[in-house]
Amino acid sequence: MTVSKNINNPVGMGGGQRKKLSRAERQNNGPHRNLDRQGAAEQKAELVRKMREKTGAAEAAEQAGDDTPQS
Repeated sequence: MTVSKNINNPVGMGGGQRKKLSRAERQNNGPHRNLDRQGAAEQKAELVRKMREKTGAAEAAEQAGDDTPQS
């Protein structure tokens, strides 16, 4: 095996061609990121819905408890 001048880069070992990246992908904004953002948005929407249900239930319980006349 022939060895290049750089010990870390032996000739004939691995390396192939790299995929051409678009500008957006080079800035870490590729299609994979869009899918991640959609998943995160869905999780956030679900969390907000659950929190609203909890606060709605708590408010309903509070109002039910406050129906007693105050003097």
